[in-house]
Amino acid sequence: MAKHVFLTGPPGIGKTTLIKKATEALKSSGVPIDGFYTEEVREGGRRIGFDVVTLSGRRGTLSRLGSDSSTARCEYRVGQYIVDLVSFEHLVLPVLRNVDLGSDTGKKVHVIDEVGKMELFSQSFIQAVRQTLTASGTTILGTIPIPKGKPLGLVEEIRSRKDIKVFNVTKENRDNILQDIVTTVQNCRK
Repeated sequence: MAKHVFLTGPPGIGKTTLIKKATEALKSSGVPIDGFYTEEVREGGRRIGFDVVTLSGRRGTLSRLGSDSSTARCEYRVGQYIVDLVSFEHLVLPVLRNVDLGSDTGKKVHVIDEVGKMELFSQSFIQAVRQTLTASGTTILGTIPIPKGKPLGLVEEIRSRKDIKVFNVTKENRDNILQDIVTTVQNCRK
């Protein structure tokens, strides 16, 4: 029996869009929900980075384009992006640490979009996700990247868990799987 739901698929396929739609559907049906999603930041039509947005509306920097000549001592990079670990942890960790221990109305849903390379620079985030995965009163609705290159420890750990239902988002199914995702999350809460 699934306890958590994760979406996977290539970048730009619509995972975050599905997460947002599922979040709205769950909220409107009275499901207690908290968490965060990531959003592209564009300037003049060009992507310059990513922000973290909590479901309560707080926003902060996840990453921004950096120059190759950057001289920062402790710099976390994914490709051309420099990860702002302090900003990320400041927004996300309080949300993840607010794990509900269960209630009569079913489990609280925690949105974690996403568990990816940038986020995994944070050891505190890894620890908080593991705690949320094992908390009895919580169901996670999250996203993980498709396997590519060197395996990401926590992503593979999530993918191999028996209590996880993974939806593979494709161009062919992305417009038709929203209800399946919402129903599966609702069933996980029972």
